[in-house]
Amino acid sequence: MEEKELKTQITELNQKVDLLLEYVNQQRLKTNQLEDLVADFSIVGKDMYDSAVEELDNRMVNLDLDQVKGLALRFLRNIDNINNFLELFESMNDLIKDASPIFNEVIIDFTKKMNEFDQKGYFEFFAEAGNIFDNIITHYSPEDVRSLSENVITILETVRSATQPEMMSAINNGLKIYGSIEMENIPEYSIFKVMREMNKPEMKRALGFFVTFMKNMAAETNTK
Repeated sequence: MEEKELKTQITELNQKVDLLLEYVNQQRLKTNQLEDLVADFSIVGKDMYDSAVEELDNRMVNLDLDQVKGLALRFLRNIDNINNFLELFESMNDLIKDASPIFNEVIIDFTKKMNEFDQKGYFEFFAEAGNIFDNIITHYSPEDVRSLSENVITILETVRSATQPEMMSAINNGLKIYGSIEMENIPEYSIFKVMREMNKPEMKRALGFFVTFMKNMAAETNTK
C-alpha cells in the first residue's frame, strides 16, 4: 500500500516537473522572441538613425543634442497639456460633426435667399444705385457737399413740410391739372376776355389765394 502511494506521489511530482519544464521552455522561447524583436528593432533603429544622420548631413543641418534633449524633456513635462489639447480637439471635432447639419441648413437657406433676391432684382437694383452715387460724386465737388451739409436742416424741414398730406394732395392736384391741359390747343385771351374771366368766382378765389400767399411770404421774409 505504501509503495503504491509512493508511486502516485512520484507520478504527480513528475507531472509537476514536466509542467515546470514546459513553462520554463515557453519563457525561454518568449525571451528568445523578445531578444530577436529587440535585435530587429535595434537594426531598424540603427538604420533609421544612420539614414537620418546622413540626410541631415546632406542637407547641412546641425543638431544640438542638448537642444534635442531639452525638447524631449519639455515634451515630457507637457504631457498633461498635450492630453488636454487632444481632448479639446476631440470635443471640437464632435461639435463640428454635430453642428454640420445645422451649418448645411444655414448655407442652403442662405443660398435660397440669395437666389430669391437675385430673382427679384435686388442685386441689379443695388448695382444701379451704385451708379447713382457714382454720378453724384463725380458731378458735385467737395465744396458743394460742404454747402449741402450746412443747409441740410433747412432742406429736411422743407421736405418734411412738402410731404405733409395736404401739401402732397395739392401738388398731386396741380400735376393732374397740368397734365390735362392740351399744350397745343391753349385758347388765346384778349384783355377784355381776361377782364370778364376775372369776374368769375373761381378766378376771384385764385387771385385771393395768390395775394394771400404773396402777403404771407413777404411777412415771413420780413420776420427773418
